[in-house]
Amino acid sequence: MSLNETVSAERVHIGFFGMRNAGKSSLVNAVTGQKLSVVSDVKGTTTDPVKKAMELLPLGPVVIIDTPGLDDEGELGEMRVEKAKQVLPKTDIAVLCVDASVGKTDKDNSLISAFEERNIPYIVAYNKADILKTREELPKNSIYVSAVSGENINELKEKIASLSPKKDAEKFLVSDLLSPGDTVVLVIPIDESAPKGRLILPQQQTIRDILEAGASAVCCRDTELQVTLKKLAEKPKMVITDSQVFGKVSKVVPQDVMLTSFSILFARYKGDLSELVKGAAKLSKLSDGARVLISEGCTHHRQCGDIGTVKMPAWIEKFTGVKPDYTFTSGGDYPANLGDFDIIVHCGGCTLNEAEMQYRIRAARDAGTPIVNYGVAIAHMHGILRRSLSPFPDISAMLEDC
Repeated sequence: MSLNETVSAERVHIGFFGMRNAGKSSLVNAVTGQKLSVVSDVKGTTTDPVKKAMELLPLGPVVIIDTPGLDDEGELGEMRVEKAKQVLPKTDIAVLCVDASVGKTDKDNSLISAFEERNIPYIVAYNKADILKTREELPKNSIYVSAVSGENINELKEKIASLSPKKDAEKFLVSDLLSPGDTVVLVIPIDESAPKGRLILPQQQTIRDILEAGASAVCCRDTELQVTLKKLAEKPKMVITDSQVFGKVSKVVPQDVMLTSFSILFARYKGDLSELVKGAAKLSKLSDGARVLISEGCTHHRQCGDIGTVKMPAWIEKFTGVKPDYTFTSGGDYPANLGDFDIIVHCGGCTLNEAEMQYRIRAARDAGTPIVNYGVAIAHMHGILRRSLSPFPDISAMLEDC
């Protein structure tokens, strides 16, 4: 996969933050070499976060996010500030743009505290350095720059690249479980909610990872699974299914073939599978009126068979025999009051980057609210969670209470 083909969720997210008229948008344009953001002398020109997937040398594929000023005023200003704060959970690297002629403000320092609390690596860029008469010595994580003259822009990019998240170990979707020559069957339902003419992101990424392992990917619908398995010369190493047909697929796949779902694979890849498995136990303990948050990372047109607002509530009510009270959110809308809920049921998070998915799980844990994702929840409610975790014996061993 070339750098230009890297999906946004897999790119390093770089957030530019600061006060109004610190030259933040001008700095973004200077760093990217593009007119990504509208620039004006009028305070508050950037009214919503501006995102752009691009290549930034020497770092590679990134998403640049220009945020509204954190000192915006009035009712609309407060809404813009809230939008800017919503960028923090998805930020891998932060750049705080400070007007060098003014210096850091209390709100700048508050932002730095927010970066440090979230363990977000950051750089303080003192912009408008071209108008300074004298300069003080700066800490290592700070630099004088000028979006107008171009001073130290390349050096700033080098500093940003040096903060690129380092992985303790390379992470895989499924290729680490496979050997060259293995066959994997992917079950992909085609119903009213399936996009016309294309596969969705989790399916695309999983197929690519299977091919990277030197294995073969065989795709079929759930309605053709039995026929497909019979046509194979030998049993597949694994079957990966869309969570919505977990129950149906489990009855067809032989017990000695590993079975899991796209959602469970993504939970391991960018979330915390063990935490989500723990959360499944709470589903058995819900009572009438229990407060259930069903949250999705993307926004999409909801149809009559929508999994989040229709299918998931129906499964929960059939499994528990009770009628909970649901709250639905999507996209960047993730409530701050997570402690008000009895459980969070989250989508697979395929469109979220790892930083935001980890943040959402961590925020739930900090609030003392169990969290489970679609794949784990559906497998648990169909009585096949242990089997669906067969590729991950260390996680499967946690299921004594589920």
